[in-house]
Amino acid sequence: MKASKPEPKQSAAQRIEQALVLEIGAGALEPGQRLDEVGLATRFGASRTPVREALSRLTAQGVLVQGERRGVFVARYSREELSQIFEAMHEIEAACARIASQRLNLLARSEIEAAQANCIAAATAGDREGYLLANEAFHLAIYRATGNPYMADMALEFRRRTGPFRAKKFVTKADLIASANSHQNLINDIFSEDSATASNGMRTHMTQSFVDALKAN
Repeated sequence: MKASKPEPKQSAAQRIEQALVLEIGAGALEPGQRLDEVGLATRFGASRTPVREALSRLTAQGVLVQGERRGVFVARYSREELSQIFEAMHEIEAACARIASQRLNLLARSEIEAAQANCIAAATAGDREGYLLANEAFHLAIYRATGNPYMADMALEFRRRTGPFRAKKFVTKADLIASANSHQNLINDIFSEDSATASNGMRTHMTQSFVDALKAN
């Protein structure tokens, strides 16, 4: 039996980029918040070179923006821009659910179920930050279930851009529990393996999510 190749080791820049993406996607970093190179270097135990590289990559993706003065900031959008981004994200999420339902395997099912279990645990505990991260992981599990890394990357880009805005709709423990509970209908639709049902289920889920996010911003 041929031995599998070990996973390539992440560079410091990739590690920092990935951590910032998760924090931005979960709303831990606010729109307009300045990211300090020195502070990030200290926090991640790295030199400023990989920090600059990570910030440069995220700026190129539109997740961060260069300020008029020195510094890089989490991107902020007008309500019109946010509505347009949500509209595009709505279509990508629905497509991911449709494709995932057609390609489900045991691993994909177990990853989605495990992510949902983490969402329920965090919501029940009233752990807002934990829930935001678990919610991102839940949607990432659906993206991976498509078996299409290009589709997954496209969907992830929208989650990065909208994370800080979506996070604002979660204020109380009841908000977290309602969101976690709404996942179950979506899971049932995807696990039905009927592409139309899965797509419509995701549309319903994301429409409510976007309406709540726009109200909060």
